[in-house]
Amino acid sequence: MKGLVLFDQFAKGKSQHLKRTNNCVIYTRVSSKEQELGYSLETQRKACEEYAKKHQYSVMGVFGGTYESAKTDERKEFNRMLSFVKKSREKISYIIVYSVDRFSRSGANAIYIKDQLREQGIYLVAVTQPGDASTSSGDFQQNIQIIFSQYDNQLRREKCMAGVREALMKGEWCHKAPYGYDEIKENGKRKIVLNEKGKLLQRAFHWKANERITHTEISERLEALGLKLDEKRLSGYFRNPFYCGLMAHSALKGQLVEGNQEKMVSKEVFLKVNEILSENKHGYSCHEESEHIPLKRFLRCDHCGSFMRGYVVKAKNLPYYKCNTKGCGNNKSAREIHTFFEKVLASFSLVGNDAIRGFVAKQIMANYNKEHKEKDQSKEGLKRQIVEIEKKLERLEERLINEELTLEIFNKFTEKLKQERLDLEKNLVKTQKRVSNLENCVNIIMDFAANLPKAWGLMAYKDKQLLQFLLFPEGIRYSKKINQCRTTKVNSVFTYIAHLVRDMAEIKMGDSKLLFEIPHLVVRGTSRNRTRDTRIFSPLLYQLS
Repeated sequence: MKGLVLFDQFAKGKSQHLKRTNNCVIYTRVSSKEQELGYSLETQRKACEEYAKKHQYSVMGVFGGTYESAKTDERKEFNRMLSFVKKSREKISYIIVYSVDRFSRSGANAIYIKDQLREQGIYLVAVTQPGDASTSSGDFQQNIQIIFSQYDNQLRREKCMAGVREALMKGEWCHKAPYGYDEIKENGKRKIVLNEKGKLLQRAFHWKANERITHTEISERLEALGLKLDEKRLSGYFRNPFYCGLMAHSALKGQLVEGNQEKMVSKEVFLKVNEILSENKHGYSCHEESEHIPLKRFLRCDHCGSFMRGYVVKAKNLPYYKCNTKGCGNNKSAREIHTFFEKVLASFSLVGNDAIRGFVAKQIMANYNKEHKEKDQSKEGLKRQIVEIEKKLERLEERLINEELTLEIFNKFTEKLKQERLDLEKNLVKTQKRVSNLENCVNIIMDFAANLPKAWGLMAYKDKQLLQFLLFPEGIRYSKKINQCRTTKVNSVFTYIAHLVRDMAEIKMGDSKLLFEIPHLVVRGTSRNRTRDTRIFSPLLYQLS
């Protein structure tokens, strides 16, 4: 055997003797402030310090001293303590806690952490549960205590969640009220009501539903009203059913229930907003605004049909439009494209054509008045229907008093008639919208249409986009081969104006034609069709009135 001493270095299973010191750390915690009644942080710390003093341990650090739940080991102070005992220059041999459940209640994961520490010669010591953790029996005893702590935690959670579920089923929200709500007490009962922030968020819902504006613009509008709200948080608010009167909670196991809280928006508005959000599959908005490249996401490549990307060459500070399709090679200076686009807009302008301007203005006013004459007739019909429903409701009340109807039948027909009356009143409101000064509004529109290139050049990015798609709903295409733009669809009103301008030019100069290639709009329409097309200006009148 003596001859094998030289081979000891190759032996396996050799026991590792870890150096043990009297150095220790103390860890204390409670899950919440309410639990301090039974396990105050001060009580835990004092007991641990007395234990260390009794056994002549040197306390190298005190950790915890705050509120941390033990159901998970992702705790700031807990992890700081583990990092310290593993990396400390002074060898730490003991972690002193008041009881094992103060260390962790996470079950198997806590046992794993304890075993990892034990392999490094670091032992867990519980003041109120004595035992030698360095022995197999002491280690086994601690494992049982950890498992029972986890079991106790699960029982508590089940009882708590049962109570939460019962309250939720009654429409009572058990947690802190979401953003935009305050909790008040009325006649001894807790109520959740909208606050001033909630009323502004309510407006954001309606902006999104009715105007389909971006989160950035919503955030800007809210800030102008005094509410600073990060646009990134809006999607979370828009998707929270709590705001339309419903409650979603893990205790309900996938079920939604009606809550007793004040509704911020109707279910219809909530669903409409979420339909708009679902159109953005990636869940984020793309900020494309750049004054240098307003035709971005509007200009397409005529060769492959893809949108041309707008960018700025930093070295020269020159904006360009480029097709991203590999091998296409379709690119053009933005300045040249914009110059060409302004020439196109000029062909749809009324500048220098007072006769045409006067004719178009008169036609717009005539069509507007005709349209509202029909609306006035419809308004009278709606008023008559509302009066009839009022009479039916009065008759139902009389029959109920005379015991000719049961209360169930009365309620059924009353609800139905009230809903019909509400629908009629909504339609009546729509028919009552009318421009107060028609001639003035039409003149503003004519001034706008008189010089489209100048108006487009002075507009902000978003307004340019609106004008571009108003004139050319399907955008425009650029072909590098022939250095020309074309489009497949033009707003019929502006096509009509362009034809009038061309006709005047033909009379004065002989020949004139549109800069765009418009195959299906080249044929001249009848006078009746052109007259009817001017109705598209009607929505602009409401915005200007």
